[in-house]
Amino acid sequence: MPSQSLPLVSVVSPVYNGEKYLAECIESVLAQTYPAFEYLLVNNCSTDNTLAIASRYQATDARLRVSTTPRFLQQFQNWNHALRQVSPQAKYVKVVHADDWIFPECLERMVALAEQYPTAGLVGAYRLEEDRVSLDRLPYPSRCTPGRELARRYLLKDLADPFGSPTSLLLRADLVREREGFYDETVLHTDTEVCLRLLQRHDFGFVHQVLTFTRRHNESLTALTYRLQTVRVMRLYFLQRYGPAFLTQAEFRQRWAQALEHYYRFLALSVFDGLDREFWDFHRQQLAALGHPLRPARLARAVALELLDFRSITRRLRRARAASARPPAGQSPTAVLDTLRGSEQPAVARSGDR
Repeated sequence: MPSQSLPLVSVVSPVYNGEKYLAECIESVLAQTYPAFEYLLVNNCSTDNTLAIASRYQATDARLRVSTTPRFLQQFQNWNHALRQVSPQAKYVKVVHADDWIFPECLERMVALAEQYPTAGLVGAYRLEEDRVSLDRLPYPSRCTPGRELARRYLLKDLADPFGSPTSLLLRADLVREREGFYDETVLHTDTEVCLRLLQRHDFGFVHQVLTFTRRHNESLTALTYRLQTVRVMRLYFLQRYGPAFLTQAEFRQRWAQALEHYYRFLALSVFDGLDREFWDFHRQQLAALGHPLRPARLARAVALELLDFRSITRRLRRARAASARPPAGQSPTAVLDTLRGSEQPAVARSGDR
């Protein structure tokens, strides 16, 4: 089919100091089997060879357009700035982070599914996450899942993240244009937040094929989220923000109590993992922002319950001692609890925090 009769896809790569992986990313986009796309690479005032690498490819391929932000932007600001460069003629938007890449049939397969299911506001697929395949929890052959059904499963049953990162998704361009700032710049996991927002009105398409690659490395935001286990507390945030939109009042109250109990168990186990002050400061601050300040007495009770499983705790302590490469050195379980007790502040009890 001639490319002129196919819907246009705007592929967008926001990048800052991405010289290490940028060529691989660019080449994966330019190698797409789908012909009707433009490629927008937005350089966020990089100080390395990012601009030179991008300009070299731009000189040999007219589909690639390189621009530089007028000033340095914070990461999520740059994501939104990059999306504002999308062509008015584009029907779909495909973000590809500069340290990721996509398989040759990515655009072709995702666009075909989106065209087949007009109610799908976003389309995902299996991804290769360095050495393992992920985003594989939707049953085959579910090609289009009702948005509210998927959001309910995510909030109620702790369904593993079916969305992935922006690289994992194809978006309808008109949804991107609906808001001046498509991504909420105040939310750490803003890519998941935007999916739940869209699922209130749109369905979720899915291609049962590995189409994207996501990299985990020490310099990336992904590495930070793994180190601090940010998704644990963000689950509470999403439940608090979107639970009332997708759940009944009774479902929300029950799920909130369960989620908070599971979260304190996670924190109790973390006490034995030798994690550093950065971890504990992050989780204390995030809980306070939710209106549920961390309660050391409740954490201490959770720790006492975990101590009953002596074998499991012994294994965790051994792993923590073996992780000598983790800087700075973690605190002992006793030191963690003493620190948290010292920081306890009075808080007004809220529903679900018992």
